[in-house]
Amino acid sequence: MDTVTSARALMGASLAFHIMYSAVGIGLPLLLLIADGLSLRTGDAMYHTLARRWARTAAVLFAIGAVSGTILSFELGLLWPEFMRYAGGIIGMPFSLEGFAFFTEAIFLGLYLYGARRLSRRMQFLATIPVVLASALSAVFVISANAWMNTPQGFRVVDGVVTDVQPYRAMFNPAMPHEAVHGTLASYVATGFAVAGVYAVALLRGQRTTYNRRALAIALAVGGATLPLMFVSGDLSARFVAEREPAKFAAMEGIFENKAGAPLHIGGWPDAASGETRFSVEIPKMLSVLGYGDPNATVRGLRDFPEGTTPDPRLVHLFFDLMIGSFFVLVAAAAWYWFARWRRRPVEGSRPLLWALLAASPFGFIALQSGWMVTEFGRQPWVVVGYLRVAEGATTRDGIAWVFWLFMAIYVALTAGLLWLLLVPWRAPPEGSRPEREAGVALP
Repeated sequence: MDTVTSARALMGASLAFHIMYSAVGIGLPLLLLIADGLSLRTGDAMYHTLARRWARTAAVLFAIGAVSGTILSFELGLLWPEFMRYAGGIIGMPFSLEGFAFFTEAIFLGLYLYGARRLSRRMQFLATIPVVLASALSAVFVISANAWMNTPQGFRVVDGVVTDVQPYRAMFNPAMPHEAVHGTLASYVATGFAVAGVYAVALLRGQRTTYNRRALAIALAVGGATLPLMFVSGDLSARFVAEREPAKFAAMEGIFENKAGAPLHIGGWPDAASGETRFSVEIPKMLSVLGYGDPNATVRGLRDFPEGTTPDPRLVHLFFDLMIGSFFVLVAAAAWYWFARWRRRPVEGSRPLLWALLAASPFGFIALQSGWMVTEFGRQPWVVVGYLRVAEGATTRDGIAWVFWLFMAIYVALTAGLLWLLLVPWRAPPEGSRPEREAGVALP
């Protein structure tokens, strides 16, 4: 690999693993807040037992996310020195604010975990609220920096030098609201379905306890309730991208020529030579409707932009379709589960349903990672759109490729160890177990 490709591969791999750790660190606090709230409301200690288990898992993910995030901060400086020299003074504020959110989350998570003997149950529950808010704000602050790279503002360039930096205007850039909302909701969806999949395994193994049934219900309540919000935020995001990032929008759907009443391409393979997306299923005029709310609106094609300034539609379209397909897999699984609950059918006795939930459980993370790929590959060849190209922002030093393979081995080993730690079987809890007793399956 050349230097730029090596830098991109190492940064991309590090981000991919960090996103998985961080997503659970964002979503799991909401689950434990709900479980502890139900414990207070109903007086059922089993909900508190569940919340305590999730809190311990959240602490593990918090620590690993902190380490992987620290690695990323070093990689920004070492792999992308020109980018940091150019943009460091502009995007420094959201990263600093993310640090405050990080420490707020750490403080209150520590109070919840280690203050059980000194704090009342109500105070323990109240401690979960800052954890949920701080974890979400951490995501918002970091995503705002990425959004600025897509829609940069809040500075001027005079004779090639960045000047007149307006940090607040840079942080609250046009892409920030929809990216922050969509990315945070995606973390809740991914966590909810991943946790549901693990409890589905417990039920399939015959551990049909109230503990596992309630845990599954809370996980799917979070994942299922967030899906409609994801649909709305995704629609708003598509309209924004069509208006403000038209080259990315064209790459997402494999559109090469300007076209009024553009069709929506489902699947297929974009072929730049012929200017067509081959083997796709087309829905007439639907892309114009989704992008502009007008069936006859004109969608700009990739060939309408200067050569060398557009992303590769083969990558962007592939990951966009994977993201959308994953969303509908999750919708189908959630709809089946809640339909069964509505019909008062015993979920734990329906093995096809439990297998469906297990099969759907990774698709939240598949959608999350695919969406990130669409955002990053859709910005190419720019690292700061219109100002700085990727090749201009990367380091010129050699020898990064072997570091990439070393880090890949470390991350794979770390993730495997984490999964073993979280999924190791534990003794199932007796009905009505005391909250301080460990019980159930060791689950995220």
